[in-house]
Amino acid sequence: MANVKVIINSGSGSFSVETVEIVRTHFSEREMDVDVFLAEEGSTIDRLAREAAESDAEIIVAGGGDGTISSVAIEVFKAGKSLGVLPLGTLNNFSKDLEIPQELSEAIDVIAGGHTRTIDLAEVNGRVFINNSSIGLYPRMVRKREKQQRLGRGKWLSAIWASLRMFKLSPFLKVRIKMDDREFLRKTPFVFVGNNEYDMDIYNIGRRNELDKGTLGVYFLHRGGRWGVIMMLVRTAFGRLKQWRDFEIVATDEITIRTRRRRVHVAFDGEVDVMRSPLIYKSLPKALKVIVPKPE
Repeated sequence: MANVKVIINSGSGSFSVETVEIVRTHFSEREMDVDVFLAEEGSTIDRLAREAAESDAEIIVAGGGDGTISSVAIEVFKAGKSLGVLPLGTLNNFSKDLEIPQELSEAIDVIAGGHTRTIDLAEVNGRVFINNSSIGLYPRMVRKREKQQRLGRGKWLSAIWASLRMFKLSPFLKVRIKMDDREFLRKTPFVFVGNNEYDMDIYNIGRRNELDKGTLGVYFLHRGGRWGVIMMLVRTAFGRLKQWRDFEIVATDEITIRTRRRRVHVAFDGEVDVMRSPLIYKSLPKALKVIVPKPE
């Protein structure tokens, strides 16, 4: 009987009072020995993930959004064990990229099936992430837009409101970017680094078609200033951001970003932290073993 440790973020978007009982019942019906742990804050999730990784459990399951899954995945990666995913967050981008069912019982079926694949991770200054990381305008705009949508406003009305707020704050960065023996200066509102390449526009991070290419997808705006951002928004509205010559997309396996400020806010997998410049991003090819649906 497989030994499974399940760590659930009780503050995640899809958690309810019935969640724990559903998880216990469905794993038991599949003849899996399961221990379920609840956490309400990041430090508790980190501790439970570390303890689970050090236990004799073969499978460690993360239940929550991408931030929770990222925290657990770091410890699973260090221990060389297998990660299971229960999509209990709001967006669940990671589970969707893996094509894991969004229904809880079906996600448990996938874990019970035990089919694994190895995928890439990425890191910035030693901090591992599963999806993406960014600095500057991008994370602030998206967070404000999503907040307005939760209040009932439409996507584009929310986007315009968030953009106007950002113009008032003028959060432009001067960065020195080094990658693949090239080094250049840019004044840009954001730099977005994906663990593999994204199909994306400025307001909607799309899916990743591949998770094991060993690359970082780097996205940034050439042109600084408010006019450059206005043009970016117009291109986004017509779905032509990728074709814009002032919007650059680069694939690499390592990139160094220096900012004029010694400390910079960095977003990754739904979390924000303060890090010292320079920011050194690296791909960690095929570093994580994760349980996914069997290919048909």
